[in-house]
Amino acid sequence: MTRATTVLCLSGHDPGGGAGLQADIETLAAHRVHALGVITALTVQDSRNVRRVIATDPALLDEQLDVLLADMQPAAVKLGLLGSIAQLPVIVRHLARLALPVVCDPVLRAGGGTDLVATDFPAALRAQLLPQVTVLTPNASEARRLVQGAAGDLDACAAALLADGCTRVLITGGDERDAAVINRCYGAGLPVRISDWPRLPETFHGAGCTLAASIAARLALGDGPDAAIDAGQRWTQGALARAVAVGGGRRIPGRFLE
Repeated sequence: MTRATTVLCLSGHDPGGGAGLQADIETLAAHRVHALGVITALTVQDSRNVRRVIATDPALLDEQLDVLLADMQPAAVKLGLLGSIAQLPVIVRHLARLALPVVCDPVLRAGGGTDLVATDFPAALRAQLLPQVTVLTPNASEARRLVQGAAGDLDACAAALLADGCTRVLITGGDERDAAVINRCYGAGLPVRISDWPRLPETFHGAGCTLAASIAARLALGDGPDAAIDAGQRWTQGALARAVAVGGGRRIPGRFLE
């Protein structure tokens, strides 16, 4: 019997399918990887903005993971929106037991501007979760929010996040004002690797989820962190170029269209 390569995804649910767990499932499927999906939060949102987030109860999350992982063995983990600080110890305990590559997209604010987590969540995420993370994928504003004492210096932000225990930090520049999208990849003691991508005219919903899931897919398939990061960026740029409209707001990546 052929056993599927699987990635465990802990993400929020976006009813419009642009971001969250549906973005993970579509991205992984496009890489011929099967998603194991655990919903960390329900949301009230559309293609413009998020109106409400309802966190999954940590005890339910724990029970789901206990049962799921007793039967299935993922090859990597992808973390998206986490619903509450109370979920962190549960997630960390399972990650420590799995000892797998982990990609974390630290979703802190919706593209439409709504804050999605409590004010003390970034510090808790850094202290509890980052020692388990292989690749962290904040955009520039998320990196600055995670490291509030870095005065906006992205190199300083990355250094602080690496010191928390990450293996790689990929800070994306889609939310910056540069003419091109400049992504910066950092590793402890390594030179910064900079990737420039054409800035597309549209705005997108689910780009960060798509990037993190594509990196997780490549890690599950056996790539090392740097190769997975490079492949994930290329694949995501293609998906953004194929973006489609499903509502009146931002476009979603074309994850199924070639």
